[in-house]
Amino acid sequence: MTAASEVTTSAESGTAPAGVGTHWPRLVALAVLVGLAGFAAWKLPLEKLPAWVDQLGPAAPVVAVLVCTVLLCALVPRTAISLGCGALFGAIGGAVWSLTAALLAATITYAAGRWAGRDFVAAHAGDRLARLDRWLARRGLLAVIVVRLQPIAPFGLVGYAYGTSSVRFRHYLLGTALGGLPSSFSYATIGAAAIAPHSLSWLTFIPAATGILISAAAALHWRYQTRTTTRPATA
Repeated sequence: MTAASEVTTSAESGTAPAGVGTHWPRLVALAVLVGLAGFAAWKLPLEKLPAWVDQLGPAAPVVAVLVCTVLLCALVPRTAISLGCGALFGAIGGAVWSLTAALLAATITYAAGRWAGRDFVAAHAGDRLARLDRWLARRGLLAVIVVRLQPIAPFGLVGYAYGTSSVRFRHYLLGTALGGLPSSFSYATIGAAAIAPHSLSWLTFIPAATGILISAAAALHWRYQTRTTTRPATA
C-alpha cells in the first residue's frame, strides 16, 4: 500500500495515517542543520580566503570544495560560489572546483530531501502536486537540465525539493552536471577576470550562450512531446 492510499484509508476510517507524525522530527532536524550551516556561512571571514588558499597550498582546492559544498547546502547562491572559485583558482580551476562542489552538494541535498521529506510529501500531496511529481518523473533528465539552467531558486533548495520527488537519482545528478556546466565556466571566468581584467574576452560568454541554446532546445522538445502525447486523446 502506498503512502497516498494509506492517507485515503485513514481518512475514511477517521484515524490518523500511520507514520505521518514521524515525518515532522526529520523535517525539523533538516531545518536546524540548514540553519546552522547558514549561520556558519554568515560568519565565514571572506576577506581571509585568499591568504588561506596560499597557506594551504595543494590542499586548498580540496578544502575549498568542502567549504563550498556546505555553503551550497546552506542555500548560498551558486553564482557567488562560482565567482569566488574563479577569483581564487582562475577560470578553469574555478569552474572545475565549483562544479565539483555543486555535484557533492546536489548529492547531499537530494539525499537529505529524500530522507526528511519524501514520505511527508507522499502523504500530504494533493492532486496538483501529485501531477507535478509524475510530470517531473516522466521528463526525468530533461526536466533537471532545464531547471538547473534557470536561476529560479537557490541551488541547494532545488536539491532538497528534488529529493522529495520521484525523479531518479541518476537523472537528477546527470542533469545537474549538464545544466550546471555552462554557468560554472561563465561565472568562474568572470570571477577570474575580476582579479585579472585582461583575461575577460568574448570567449567568456560562450558557455552562457550554450546554456541558453540548451534551454531553448529543451523547451521546444517539451512542446513537441506534449503535442505528440495529447494529440491521440483529443483526436
